[in-house]
Amino acid sequence: MPRWEHFSHGSDIGVRGFAATPDEAFEQAALALTSVVADLPQVAPINTIEVACEAPDLDLLLMSWLNAVIYEMAVRGMLFSEFHVAISGHSLTATLRGEKVDPERHLLAVEAKGATVTALNVARSSGGEWVAQCVVDV
Repeated sequence: MPRWEHFSHGSDIGVRGFAATPDEAFEQAALALTSVVADLPQVAPINTIEVACEAPDLDLLLMSWLNAVIYEMAVRGMLFSEFHVAISGHSLTATLRGEKVDPERHLLAVEAKGATVTALNVARSSGGEWVAQCVVDV
């Protein structure tokens, strides 16, 4: 079953997604990212945004992906609660669903500034599950 979690790292925070495929693990990592910023269940999947990114390997693709989500949050003033990711080689296309920030409903905790190479890793665990993780600068 796909899931996500946070992990501590100094003054920043780590995000980690778990799933049966890299695509789903990236989706879960993005959910973990959104939950760093705001209360995820309060974000309605009203509007749809399409993004694409590339990188030389799967690890850097995760960082590029999370930075694309952070960029869309910042420039559009939005939060996202649903993600659909399709990875082909070292390219990613995704659909993000969310809504404009509403300060009365979305209790914003911190601002995510960027995904970093710290603790950056995308790999299959010994149990066969994919794990996608990195530290996010907040």
